[in-house]
Amino acid sequence: MRNPLSDKVVGIQPSGIRKFFDIVSEMKDAISLGVGEPDFDTPWKIREEGIYTLEKGRTYYTSNSGLKDLRVEICSFLKRRYGLIYDADEETFVTVGGSEAIDLAFRAMLNPGDEVIIPQPSYVSYLPCAVLADGVPVIINLKEENEFRLTGEELLSAITPKTKILVLPFPNNPTGAVMTKENLQEIADICIDKDIFVVSDEIYSELTYGGKHCSIASIPGMKERTIVINGFSKSHAMTGWRLGYACGPNNIIKQMVKIHQFAIMCAPTNSQYAAVEGLRNCDADVENMRTEYDRRRKFMLTKLRGMGLKCFEPFGAFYIFPNIAKFGLTSEEFAMRFLEEHKVAVVPGTAFGDSGEGFLRMSYASSLNNLKTAMERLEIFIKSLN
Repeated sequence: MRNPLSDKVVGIQPSGIRKFFDIVSEMKDAISLGVGEPDFDTPWKIREEGIYTLEKGRTYYTSNSGLKDLRVEICSFLKRRYGLIYDADEETFVTVGGSEAIDLAFRAMLNPGDEVIIPQPSYVSYLPCAVLADGVPVIINLKEENEFRLTGEELLSAITPKTKILVLPFPNNPTGAVMTKENLQEIADICIDKDIFVVSDEIYSELTYGGKHCSIASIPGMKERTIVINGFSKSHAMTGWRLGYACGPNNIIKQMVKIHQFAIMCAPTNSQYAAVEGLRNCDADVENMRTEYDRRRKFMLTKLRGMGLKCFEPFGAFYIFPNIAKFGLTSEEFAMRFLEEHKVAVVPGTAFGDSGEGFLRMSYASSLNNLKTAMERLEIFIKSLN
């Protein structure tokens, strides 16, 4: 029998996060700081609208681009929050989570051999999605001394005549790093000069602390060369509802919708109706969740630094990225021993790229009580290593 498998797919490594989830799921009294998922319930107004939608029998397909009302609300949200102006019909469409939008953007834009610049550490899907779209990933290893921000010098050093797309993963998973408007202006100037497109993953845009999120698409000259990707999973605690969206130039969006049409048809109808309610009436719920995350963020930073761990201050998402290199263990060894000996799951930094070696990703999307217990166990573990 001939080999039934694609060499390209077989060559892609599985996520480095999953095995820790699998172990902790069967471990009694374990605490997981590895899940990138809000621990809050979806706000009641959203759930209530979802229930009402089902009771009304609104379970049919929507248009491929998504409900018109939702697209209108998405555009309204982006305008009032970030000053971004998009047409609901021509430049906006609804996806099955932000991850589908990333996949579609690459498939719609890349020809075989086109290079995709991916700053790391970053979300695990960028590299495999680029490979599956026949792109060539080019990695930029972000530096702790720069607070894991992308610099213009780093970007210039990675550009070749084959460069087509820059992935801009900020606010960042796993580091919590953000890019200021001044940082983005430097990147934008290079992208315009070198004629590079940007896929800007802004799924954590509503979870920023100490300042408002700025989108690179708001910088003059960048809207026409940027795909903005966002969604409801993190901001509205709607992970299982599977709903995201993409906004960008019509010629790109049109091709993304075409792939979506053949592969998916449309995002879940029930989720779309619920998200309309979320954008119209749940700003206060989002703000309350952000305030609580900020409280946990400050607690984690204080505790980790108090244990003598080097840890820069994250200003976005709900992760913290302490440096554990001084213990002489790899990130994987540290995470596995911490899990096996003290029943706390964290994620090795290497799950997000080679530059994550020597770091751990800890999620503070968990209750403060869990975080306190986890930090107590970490302190005991660190003392045993010393």
